[in-house]
Amino acid sequence: MTDESKKPGILLSLIPIVSMVLLLLIGYGIYHIKAQVLLVSAAIITGVVGLIAGFQWKDMEGGIVESIHKALPAVLIMLAVGIMVGSWISSGTIPMIIYYGLKLISPKYFLVTASFVCSVISIATGTSWGTIGTLGVAFIGIAAALGIPMGPAAGAIVAGAYFGDKISPFSDVTNLAPVAAGSNLFDHIKHMLWSAVPAWLIGLLIYFFYGLSFGEANIQSDSMILITETLQKHFTFNLWLLLPMVIVFYFAFAKKPVLPGMLLSSVTAGVLALIFQDATATEVAAAMNTGYSSSTGVAVVDKLISRGGMMSMMEVQLVAFTAFSFSGIMQKTGMLDTIFKKIVRFTEKVWSLVATTVGTAILTALITGSSYLSMIVPGELLAPAFKKKNLAAKNLSRIIEEAGAIIVPLIPYSMAGVYVTGTIGVSPFEYLPWAFMNYLSVVILLIFGLTGFSMSERITDDETQIGS
Repeated sequence: MTDESKKPGILLSLIPIVSMVLLLLIGYGIYHIKAQVLLVSAAIITGVVGLIAGFQWKDMEGGIVESIHKALPAVLIMLAVGIMVGSWISSGTIPMIIYYGLKLISPKYFLVTASFVCSVISIATGTSWGTIGTLGVAFIGIAAALGIPMGPAAGAIVAGAYFGDKISPFSDVTNLAPVAAGSNLFDHIKHMLWSAVPAWLIGLLIYFFYGLSFGEANIQSDSMILITETLQKHFTFNLWLLLPMVIVFYFAFAKKPVLPGMLLSSVTAGVLALIFQDATATEVAAAMNTGYSSSTGVAVVDKLISRGGMMSMMEVQLVAFTAFSFSGIMQKTGMLDTIFKKIVRFTEKVWSLVATTVGTAILTALITGSSYLSMIVPGELLAPAFKKKNLAAKNLSRIIEEAGAIIVPLIPYSMAGVYVTGTIGVSPFEYLPWAFMNYLSVVILLIFGLTGFSMSERITDDETQIGS
């Protein structure tokens, strides 16, 4: 614990926060400098402020170690996710899900189908960007050919891709949110369904009824046919390929340790790759380490399934480590506690705590344009408030992902907004009104905060374990 007499005042405590905001706003937002470098710079500034306040470097270093130590269980889960994605692609599990997802396309209901298929594929692959960069491009081309307005078409694609991303255990943001909040991956995903699914379903209903005005249209385009034929040609599909998925779901719903289940699923997928896909042990090991490398010769397919591996999780882990270095010094010196005591005045009620968390996440997203930072900053800042209210950490992780990471693609100058515009050629200003899932989730969260519905109480002290 920090000696109360040594705690810096509010003005000194705000210097690191203001410095971080300026570094991210200018460095990340304008010059696109890597967030990790900027967070290290913010940590250095925080350390200097700590020295000025009379703290020793050894104490601050201890704070960094303590902060990172808390994140290690989730870091292990991230590594296991990377292994699992690579092995599931090698086995043909993910390609099979993509194949049959595309087969679900209805020739009549374009908007609802595009959103639904993008959701399925994004859940299977854990990447909104990958889904938008492949199927999104194909769908937007179909929309243009059919004369469907670009705003609704892009909104349906973005909403579907980000819905799948935020509930997929393979997603980097879905893995990072519980790390920032101190919850665990599978409790976080299950808890998020309360807000994510209603918002998604409302969006699908709107797409369904609005899309009826477009009439009949055959959307089995050459691009879609090429993707499905290529997948079928290069992978052997059968029911056994669902076994890795069954193993993960069993461990999750039976509330057994998740990490052994993920590793068992990956080993099973590796064996299936050897049996059904004629892969070698070396190829399977490479997919688990550096990711699956597709060489079908069809660019759109290769881009979609060339992913996974432990190395794919390194960047998000570096962001987490550097952010926790910053917050570790803030906590050890008492600066975070000083700021928290000012903020906590607005969090006396559950509804005001939820509203404050939503506002902080959105503000961070607007300032930084970063999905990662819009979860880490409010997560670190407001975790003590949720604990004080005896609210489970999964409430916090749900809010920061939905109000932070999922809002980011609606911000024109964010990396996600720039990526979507550059990939499918539609501005966020055009698709924002139609990306219903992205912002209706936030509205639903505010209603939950006001009514108390699904605001779970804390069960155990260690909420990094499943069943908390």
